[in-house]
Amino acid sequence: MKRYSYIILLFTLTSIISCKTKEREEENILESGVEIPVKYASGLSIKDHGDFLLISVKNPWPKADKTYRYLLAEENAEIPEGLQYDQKVNIPVKKIVVTSTTHIPSLEILNEEEKLTGFPGLEYISSEKTRNLISEGRIRELGRNEALNTEALLDLRPDVVVGFSIDGSNKSFNTIQKSRIPVIFNADWTENSPLGKAEWIKFFGALFGKTQEAEAFFEEVEKEYLDAKKLAQKAEERPTVLTGAMYKDQWFLPAGNSWQASFLKDANADYLFKDTEGTGSLSLSIETVLARAANAEFWVGPAQFGKYEELEAASSHYGEFLAFQNKNIFTFSSEKGETGGVIFYELAPNRPDLVLKDLISIFHPQLLPDYKTTFYKPLE
Repeated sequence: MKRYSYIILLFTLTSIISCKTKEREEENILESGVEIPVKYASGLSIKDHGDFLLISVKNPWPKADKTYRYLLAEENAEIPEGLQYDQKVNIPVKKIVVTSTTHIPSLEILNEEEKLTGFPGLEYISSEKTRNLISEGRIRELGRNEALNTEALLDLRPDVVVGFSIDGSNKSFNTIQKSRIPVIFNADWTENSPLGKAEWIKFFGALFGKTQEAEAFFEEVEKEYLDAKKLAQKAEERPTVLTGAMYKDQWFLPAGNSWQASFLKDANADYLFKDTEGTGSLSLSIETVLARAANAEFWVGPAQFGKYEELEAASSHYGEFLAFQNKNIFTFSSEKGETGGVIFYELAPNRPDLVLKDLISIFHPQLLPDYKTTFYKPLE
């Protein structure tokens, strides 16, 4: 009996030592790579190990309890034994499926849009370059993100599917992975800072072997954004601003630490709900919004509304706001692609510099006197 207990103890100790040895080996592998600079994106890190890269994606959805590690390997890459990862992708990627319109600009910026073979909801894509490929029948319709046409997707046999998830429960992704097609999460949408969202182009740069091109593009966007932010600080006055609109008697508007609120702060405007908690949206009564923002000088982003008469027809309360009375409402919803997709939703995350300049030209026109806005237009 004592001999048996000794054997069990020896086996247990050996297993513990073996596990710790493997952990140390893996730590050494991870530390040996060259870190690709990621300055603003809180959910992304990339390490270059020569003929393979390791991407870590944390917070792929709110309250996610796992960080995902993806191995991106060139042909004949020597992968260290025992390296742990969630998905392996052969690079450079030759065929790709993405699932959000925010992914489209990154493909085009890197001149890789022709690698796109399928997308869920083709009508939402606005870019002319990609729409031309759709018209030529080179990109296949894949249903909807929450219910992908897996049969059509599997028929395409892409090298990778770039997905996003609200809560990690997309069953279609599980089906795809069981068919040995890697699904990797892109978490650009969970970033709260404008430059943090834009920096996710480096994620796509890694997939296509274009990390330098992605870095060069981001550096230019970063410079333009920071220069515009510095310019905005020259304004002597900070106009008060309201945003959002009502849906079923509740007014939805960005919380004080959100992506949208960051733009207003950097444009040197006084967002009247800047002191609210959260990074998403607020749901408030019309009475609450009127009490705080009835005299706001500007109103930007009034949901889907494109005309004053539409606002007036939807609710008489809208006419109580000073910005309505003075015709100082600006919308990003009027700029659409040929099939009705809102260009702002597609391109703005990649081009925060253009969003910021739009807002500066609205709030402080003397600072950008000849600027033509890209997204925001006066409400008709």
